[in-house]
Amino acid sequence: MAGPAALVERNLVIYRHTWYLLLAEIFEPVLYLLSMGLGIGALVGHVPGLGDPSVGYVDFVAPALLATAAMNGAMNETTFNIYGKLRMLHTYDSVLATPLRIRDVALGEVAWALLRGTAVTVVFGAAVAAFGLVHSLWALLILPGALLIAFAFAATGLAVVTYVRSWQDFQLIQLVMLPMFLFATTFYPLGVYARPVQIAVECLPLYQSIELIREPSLGVMDAGVGFAALYLLAFGSAALVVALRRLERTLVP
Repeated sequence: MAGPAALVERNLVIYRHTWYLLLAEIFEPVLYLLSMGLGIGALVGHVPGLGDPSVGYVDFVAPALLATAAMNGAMNETTFNIYGKLRMLHTYDSVLATPLRIRDVALGEVAWALLRGTAVTVVFGAAVAAFGLVHSLWALLILPGALLIAFAFAATGLAVVTYVRSWQDFQLIQLVMLPMFLFATTFYPLGVYARPVQIAVECLPLYQSIELIREPSLGVMDAGVGFAALYLLAFGSAALVVALRRLERTLVP
């Protein structure tokens, strides 16, 4: 097995002994679903301003948490884990001594992060289905949507980690990720904002990720789904180009 697939195989061999670490990434959105979706949802009832008065709060929140799970699963792999390989373990020095090249490293790590993010989403999605929160056959689009979300954020994480100087810099990443998670319509609809703020929120990659999952989950298929898919594809592709250039500067002496 050659090229990026060889790196995916290496990661798979390693992670089959530490698969339980993924439970933390699944457990977190489940806790949010129970506390925010079922707990606060019992007080909120239905979400106003969506055009369909039958949309319950837990039905509104669950798809957003699915999108967030895909994002976190991919980002954690290409930030925390790759930083250790890049700066501390110097894993890629050994990898590049083989026929693999920097492009193979980048594509292999993104592919692995994509698989990890999708795996987290599938397991969490099964929990969502167990709660009876899947109401439309359009929900079958959740899996390809999760793949696209994982790709966009895996490539972004790979680009970002090349700028990280120390473990303390990960606080700066959280300074971006946490507000995006809170304000990208994860827990309330876009209509609560004034129009200028709505425009800013619509530019967030997590907002587009949530739209890509939420609309099919609620049985809505319109141009917004297509736009979200194109946005994430373009966003991830641009991030991958940056990541390749940065890795070449970092790994080539």
